[in-house]
Amino acid sequence: MLTTLLTDLARQSLAGLRLLLVLTVVLGIGYPTAVWGVGQVLGDRAAGQPVTFDGEVVGSRLLGQQFEDDELFRSRPSANDHDSLASAPSNLGPSNEDLLDLIAERRAEVAEREGVDPAEVPADAVAASGSGLDPHISPEYAALQAPRVARAAGLDLAEVEDLVEEHTDGRGLGFLGEPGVNVLELNLALVERRG
Repeated sequence: MLTTLLTDLARQSLAGLRLLLVLTVVLGIGYPTAVWGVGQVLGDRAAGQPVTFDGEVVGSRLLGQQFEDDELFRSRPSANDHDSLASAPSNLGPSNEDLLDLIAERRAEVAEREGVDPAEVPADAVAASGSGLDPHISPEYAALQAPRVARAAGLDLAEVEDLVEEHTDGRGLGFLGEPGVNVLELNLALVERRG
């Protein structure tokens, strides 16, 4: 009886060890290799969709960056200063006094910079995205900035508005999300246009 029990225990242990080895090979080597292979087939989509300008990588189509030059469009505010290693929101609730003060301060700053009434400033100009790395702004925020950018860059306003229109992405699948303007790509188009 004891011998049978020990034999069964050894057989079950050996079966468990074999299963562990098979799953380690399949899930620890096979699956990651398959995912890597699919990523290689997809090209830059698996590498973060880098954006190149004059032969150099200047950013990612997927990550927002800060632009301070008046000749360029500004990105959304970021709770983490656009640090991709610290992607996180501020975690302040909509009734938090600190957040409300920060939004009021941002609204006044944007209104003054763009020469508009604070009531005309869209929400994405004053509120950070959840990740703090959103590369898009709303077409409304881009339109608000267009006159300043045109003046500073020495371009015709209609020309800048056309660039905004060209770089406005529609809704995903035609109905998901909201239209957005990729700030990096728009700014690179502006730099090209200015020469």
